[in-house]
Amino acid sequence: QVQLVESGGGLVQAGGSLRVSCAASGRTFSSATIGWFRRAPGKEREFVAAISWSGGNTYYADSVKGRFTISRDNAKNTVNLQMNSLKPEDTAVYYCAARFPGYVAYQYWGQGTQVTVSS
Repeated sequence: QVQLVESGGGLVQAGGSLRVSCAASGRTFSSATIGWFRRAPGKEREFVAAISWSGGNTYYADSVKGRFTISRDNAKNTVNLQMNSLKPEDTAVYYCAARFPGYVAYQYWGQGTQVTVSS
């Protein structure tokens, strides 16, 4: 089992920055790919970014590429998502999720943290 807890959400003006974090406990966190997803009101959940177990590979949705940066610290069991140049359309609940080797789908999910960007 893995427990994931997001933090760092809040209210920010357009153009501002925010960092959300994902803290993990339980099963060996360092072997998992960690992803960030978001769900905006009335919309489907969408992929935002992901980072491989070593941190050597990162992936971004086109909508956030160049503005968001994902990073991880396996010693601290945390993954951060630095969000810059925020736009109102980035408003959503942000979730982190873990996927272990051998699995296609993300198996463990956090409860989410709200990010609101005002115009």
